[in-house]
Amino acid sequence: MLKVAAYCRVSTSGPEQLRSLEIQIKTYTKFIQSHPDWIIAGVFHDIESGLRRSGRTGLDKMLKKAAKGNIDYIITKSISRVSRDTVEVLKIIRFLRERGINMHFENEKLDSINVDKEFEIALRGMLAQDESRNTSENIQWGFQRKFDKGDIFTKYKNFMGYTCVDGEIVIVPEQAEVVRNIFDLYLKGLTFGQIKSYLESQGVKTVTGKEHWDTTTIQKMLKNEKYKGDTLLQKTFTEDYMTGKKVKNIGQRSRYYVKDSHPAIVSAEVFGKVQEEMAKRARLLHNDDGTIESSASKYNGKYLLGNLLVCGNCGASYRRRTERGKVVWRCATRIEKGKEACSHSPTLCEVWVKNILGKMVYENGAYDENIIRDNVDKILIFDKHIEIRNIDGSKINVSI
Repeated sequence: MLKVAAYCRVSTSGPEQLRSLEIQIKTYTKFIQSHPDWIIAGVFHDIESGLRRSGRTGLDKMLKKAAKGNIDYIITKSISRVSRDTVEVLKIIRFLRERGINMHFENEKLDSINVDKEFEIALRGMLAQDESRNTSENIQWGFQRKFDKGDIFTKYKNFMGYTCVDGEIVIVPEQAEVVRNIFDLYLKGLTFGQIKSYLESQGVKTVTGKEHWDTTTIQKMLKNEKYKGDTLLQKTFTEDYMTGKKVKNIGQRSRYYVKDSHPAIVSAEVFGKVQEEMAKRARLLHNDDGTIESSASKYNGKYLLGNLLVCGNCGASYRRRTERGKVVWRCATRIEKGKEACSHSPTLCEVWVKNILGKMVYENGAYDENIIRDNVDKILIFDKHIEIRNIDGSKINVSI
């Protein structure tokens, strides 16, 4: 008896794609059961892009079962259903061939067990990969045309203050009040951490219904131009169609600013004041003699870390101190107003911080200020971890 499995995949969870997947599963199940000398070893499926292996749990389960000797033969519709990455296709068919397992591609009428067919399979895989590249480029071109015309996307999910009705962005009154309150509290002098505590104490839930707020979410809300009725398009873009990795657009592509694209929740004046206040707080530099000065430049302080380390709880800069012969960094609010004023800000050893930056940023364990300056935007310090925010938009979290 031959242990036979089948593999099928669709790219999205749209109604038509799901119906297609259901038909494929039923067809393969019936087909395998119709052979008296076959035992069904499973019909495995995924709803994922064919370009990336991540998230393909169905494929992974099938290959693990094959590795255990529980599958002898695999049927699939086409090479592109297994993967649109040529290298990945070759890895899979070689993995199976080493175990004496054949994968039959119906559309191409090819069997992976035959070594002399590997070149043809690779060639077909390259065509599928190139087709994906063309599709990606066409989608990107479509986005560019939309941006050029000032069209904005109206399918926002979980956006505090707004929802979409018949393709139009409309204000949700109850949520809009929360947004206005956050802007107002910040202008009254509250920090991100204090706003977080206030919202939680009042039982205000996040847009996804959670009881606990994140200070980073509050910071992003205060910086989002959509709350004043404008839209900045192409803040991020897909750098590589093979990986699908999105990166922050810091000048690599054109950005498009659309004024009055939808109803505003806060006035342009209030939004502007908040940006000024955030810039003012971010530019506070603490000198060794205890004085505080405002600087237009991020890197003109004596110590680079003094311009990078920021308290994730209160938003204040970190100050360098020497205690018992050991150099440490501590939140300025905690130093000036006591532990009670910022009880969740940890004290960091300078040697530890430099070691972490050497490993995470330079990747060879050596701390180099020039490299740190060129790559790191800021380092947020939280109770149990630090968040290294790089200039390219990526983030690295490290436990304290």
